[in-house]
Amino acid sequence: KLGPENGAKVVAHAWVDPEYKQRLLANGSAAISELGFGGVQGDYMVVVENTAEIHNVTVCTLCSCYPWPVLGLPPTWYKSAPYRSRIVIEPRVVLKEFGLAIPDSKEVRVWDSNNEVRYLGLPERPAGTDGWWEERLAEIVTRDSMIGTAVCAVP
Repeated sequence: KLGPENGAKVVAHAWVDPEYKQRLLANGSAAISELGFGGVQGDYMVVVENTAEIHNVTVCTLCSCYPWPVLGLPPTWYKSAPYRSRIVIEPRVVLKEFGLAIPDSKEVRVWDSNNEVRYLGLPERPAGTDGWWEERLAEIVTRDSMIGTAVCAVP
């Protein structure tokens, strides 16, 4: 029961339940545990929301601290020295290399995980998904969209 499907369920639930979303942003660990996810590498979770004005991306500059309970195993690139150093210095350039161009009008915030706190990005809900049920929404949430190197899109 480890993997990005867990995080996708958290995101989809936040998209359809405004009260849950508020709890998630106020206390990520507690809200995530409401859905049965938590444990080692996810003891203290902070959820940061992507909006029309702000795009969040996560990294662990020291090693590879990563929220395993909601994202599963980290991708190789997440642990690589180039990603860990460059995303902090030139986030827009790195994100563009991932295929994600962030407009200059949008602020980019980089969140640095450590051995005490892990970050989970709450992606923006794509337009055209009104009326979708939670399970269908979860299908469009990717690991990379929760790290911040991608966005959710309607297929």
